[in-house]
Amino acid sequence: MERLQMHGISKEFGGVAALRGAAFSARAGEVHALMGENGAGKSTLMKILAGAYDHEGGEIHIAGARVHVNSPHDALKQGVSVIYQEFSLARHLSVAENILIEQIGHRFWLDRRAMETRAAELLADMGFPEIDPRSLAGNLPVALQQVVEICKALSRDCSILVLDEPTAVLTGHETEKLFALVRRLRDRGVCIIYISHRLDEVFALCDRVTVLKDGATVGTWDIATLDHDGLTRLMIGRELSDFFPPRTAEIGPVMLEVKGLTSAMLRDVSFAVRKGEVLGIGGLVGAGRTEVLRAIFGADPISAGTVTLNGKALSLRGPGDAVRAGIGLVPEDRKQQGVLLDMPILTNAVMTPINPYLGPLGILRDKAERRAVQDLREGLRLKAASLDAEAGTLSGGNQQKVALMKWLVSGCEVLLLDEPTRGVDVGAKVEIYRVINELAARGAAVVMVSSEMLELIGMSDRVLVMREGAIAGELSGETLTEEHIIELAMGRENVH
Repeated sequence: MERLQMHGISKEFGGVAALRGAAFSARAGEVHALMGENGAGKSTLMKILAGAYDHEGGEIHIAGARVHVNSPHDALKQGVSVIYQEFSLARHLSVAENILIEQIGHRFWLDRRAMETRAAELLADMGFPEIDPRSLAGNLPVALQQVVEICKALSRDCSILVLDEPTAVLTGHETEKLFALVRRLRDRGVCIIYISHRLDEVFALCDRVTVLKDGATVGTWDIATLDHDGLTRLMIGRELSDFFPPRTAEIGPVMLEVKGLTSAMLRDVSFAVRKGEVLGIGGLVGAGRTEVLRAIFGADPISAGTVTLNGKALSLRGPGDAVRAGIGLVPEDRKQQGVLLDMPILTNAVMTPINPYLGPLGILRDKAERRAVQDLREGLRLKAASLDAEAGTLSGGNQQKVALMKWLVSGCEVLLLDEPTRGVDVGAKVEIYRVINELAARGAAVVMVSSEMLELIGMSDRVLVMREGAIAGELSGETLTEEHIIELAMGRENVH
């Protein structure tokens, strides 16, 4: 039985059609993938289902009855729960309070012990008994914050569960736990809508798949009737084998050198990156990968170690010093740290201490600036109504392109990338990979943290694997394989 049916759904933002008569249906007791490139309309369609957006046309039916979802509260009453790609936790509240947040404000008093016990039961059922329900949600690692989000949805009696990129920040082990939970919910009759850009996940977990393109529905298929290349062609019109553009960069002398980097999370980290090189950093979540980038960027304090750029030791008292030295960082959490959501694309693209279009008397050459950013927009294939559109109106992948823009404008010598394609569709990934290669070809040194092993292997000249705040080993050439990355990340150091 079709638990959910959406017909003729249309939606515009600032004159740009996000959805054009889209249709989608999903059954009780199935995991149904919703796929398409960034900007295809997936998140918009689900936000309409969740009551976060209204819509200009179409109908929604749940369990055979037409419903009007005018607010998130209406959606919850209809049994719809959505786990968004970007977290919505109350960081100042405890884990238990976040999971059972509907109880707060509906009672004159709270039985905190009962809340914590119930939250602990849900966490244990998910396979994460180690999360303390009394701890502040904002103090948890990003991966565990995602777990709390999922538990919050499960605390409601939902019949339709939407998961938007739920494994983007989870390790392989944590992903398997999530898959086991999703399968249990499916077997209980829950309708699960699964949005992911990771093809392996879709084929491992989902029963059917619906593809959107340019705001319209391409079609729905049983997953068993497709393969990876076939699904990729349906979404973007190119083969999966075309993912990683050819490299033409010439690797030159050492540009960035890190020696003995030590902090609360790092232990004596040392490495060098050459001009024109892409250095990958792999490892499990919590291994210290992000912390290395933040330390180099001056965002986190270090207790020992040096950062040298072109032979000159840097004194990094903050990110501003790093940017002025020629170092840029695209952070993992683009909404909190990468872009200003309520500011125009143009403003985001030039918001660095180094603006090449600012004259010596502080006079902005605005025509040249707008022309350069427009050229970047076209080169990145950024989908937006104009450069004056707010970054918050863009899809996740297009926001990531905006986060990249400012470093392309500033002409940085070293670019630090933390999960650059997290939550980005297969088509936008290729465009971002192309930009990375172009930066390397211009002579920049690129350091890229990624949880996707194929991305590390396909894009990197060398890969450093981290474990427990230290470098466990280096891989290149024939040794750069998924098996060897896993061995080093898990503590087996017999890679040669």
